[in-house]
Order: sequence, then structure tokens, then C-alpha cells
Amino acid sequence: MKRVMTSELLPGMILAENVYTYNNDQLILPKGFTLNDKSIAKLEFYSTINVLVEDELAPDAELKIPEENVLSYAQRLRQTQEFKLFKADFENASSEFENGINDVVKNNKPLDVTKLAAPIFSLIESGHGPSNIFDMLHSLRQYDDATYVHCINVALISNIIGQWMKMSENDIQLLTQAGLLHDVGKLLIPGNIISKPAKLTASEYSLVQTHPQEGYKILKDLDLNPHVKNVALMHHERCDGSGYPLHLTGSQIDPYAKIVAIADVYDAMTSARVYRGPLCPFVAISLFESEGLQKYDVNTVMTFLVNIVNTYLLNRVKLSNGLEGDIVFINRDHLSKPTIRVGDRYIDLSITSDLYITEII
Repeated sequence: MKRVMTSELLPGMILAENVYTYNNDQLILPKGFTLNDKSIAKLEFYSTINVLVEDELAPDAELKIPEENVLSYAQRLRQTQEFKLFKADFENASSEFENGINDVVKNNKPLDVTKLAAPIFSLIESGHGPSNIFDMLHSLRQYDDATYVHCINVALISNIIGQWMKMSENDIQLLTQAGLLHDVGKLLIPGNIISKPAKLTASEYSLVQTHPQEGYKILKDLDLNPHVKNVALMHHERCDGSGYPLHLTGSQIDPYAKIVAIADVYDAMTSARVYRGPLCPFVAISLFESEGLQKYDVNTVMTFLVNIVNTYLLNRVKLSNGLEGDIVFINRDHLSKPTIRVGDRYIDLSITSDLYITEII
């Protein structure tokens, strides 16, 4: 048996232990379960750090190797000039954020949040609509889930959710800043603990779980809006009380933290992994639909899901049985299961329980 970081799990790995939520009050996946894309995403959904797996893969496990002669949607997008420009701007924003936030956290330099967030707003204002931003982020992802890149992703996604919720320009600016700084506390957690390949000790696990408090300590005495500080502290809280560190519920959680929490988990679930590119958004959407309505603010999560699904209307997708077709109708009661036109056939995924979308092509 071996302890494996969630970000390094492979389909076909077999769990060697029951995996529970942070409070150990809810079983996420049972011992002996053979992992696949959806179950690995579920572990990300519940912010699971690592799990114990058997040494051998399941006998019928197969890693899907992309066909070299068939370009995916993401591969085609990466060849465009628009993507190349976005990538350059994104990398510049990441570098500036890394240098700027480290000066604050490690060198006690003053924080100029307006300057720190300026490259994020430049990315938003460069002419890319919400749909394009999500496409760019999915195509840009690397295997390295650096805190700095994750913070920029969460800031961008939070900004878009704010637009979809029709927040004021000032509120969206605060929300974007909050998304950018939400994980600042992780910079105080030793990297060898966060990426430790062996099982974390009780004290190490507790240390990792302190990053919200550490982030709040960094920000609390700075000249920042209280929402920004609260997001650093509360982005792992859940409306049903299952989050941490304070186990807050419902109205006790800052409304900005409720938005950033969704952006945070969505970004974690859809990050690329060694064995695959970014997870199909519809797999992430299905998890929010089936398990997120109690944990997240209903109005916020539904606004997010309805809008992100609509960005994929008319896109070509691949189904779990290998068929390819176009999304032609969004089922409002089952957002992750639209109707797909395959040739002259129409497949309503909401009434076809064994089929789901695996890839946007």
C-alpha cells in the first residue's frame, strides 16, 4: 500500500481505506473502490489531501492515450494567436503575483492590493468573454498546481461569477481581490508537508488545515476590505457546517467566501493531471448538482451552474460510450445532462443514466 496525493491519483487505483470528509462524519468513497475520473474529481470536491491505495492497479485498468492525429478542442485552441497572447499575459500575471505576494508574506513589504490585482483585471478586460476565459483556463492548465497559479484562476472565476450574479463593479473588484488572496495562508505551510508522498501525521494534517487562519492573520491588520480578509478565513466553510476551520453554517459565512469557495473547488476539480488534460466541466458540474446544493449557497451555485452550462451550448462533445455529438438543449432540472444530437438522433442524457459527457471536442 502507498499514500498518494489526490492530484497524482490515476484511474484504476484501488482505495486501501475508507475515505471520509474532514469531520469524519460522511463516507466519501469505500475501501476497495476502483478510482475513475469522476471519483477522483469527487475527492477534489471534498478537498481530500491524499489517500491510501493498493500497490497494483485494477486488472482491467486502462489509461487513455490521446490519439496523436486527432486534435482536441483544447489542442486546437492552443494553436490560435488569441490563446498565445492570453498565455503570455497569464504567465506575466502569475510571475508578478508570486513576486508581489512573497514580498508581503515573507519580506513584510506593504500590500498594494490594487497593483497586485491589476494584471487580473487586464486579463478580464482584454476582450475575452466569460466563455472564452473558461476555455483559456482549461487549455492553459499544467500539471503543477502552484498556489500562485491557482489563486489567479480562482480570482478570474470569481470575477466571472460576480458578473453572472450582476454584482456592482465595486463588489466585483472586491470579489476578485478576495479570490486572488484566498489561499495566501498556504505560503506559510512548508512545501514538503503539502506535497508529502507519505501519510501525514496528525500534527502535519492539522498544520495544513490551519492555512485559512494563517491567511487571515497575514491580512487582518492590513488596509483591506473586511470581505477580503473573511474570504481567506472562510473559503473552506460550507453551508451545512461540514467545512473548516470554524464549522460555520449558512448566514454565518461571508457572502464573498461562498462565491470564492465554488471557484476554489471548481478550479481544483478541473486542473490537469498526469494521465489526462483538464477534467471535462460536465463531470465537475454533475458533482455540484448531486452533492453541492447543501454545501454551497443555493442561489450562488445555481447561478454558476446555469451560466457555465450555457457557455457550452452547441459545442461538440464525446460521450462515455464513445459517441460524439452536439449539445442542442440544456435540461434545467439536470444541468450536467443536456440533450445531444448525434447525426439524426437526439440523446437526452437526463433519462439515460449510464451515459455522460467525458470530453468537449
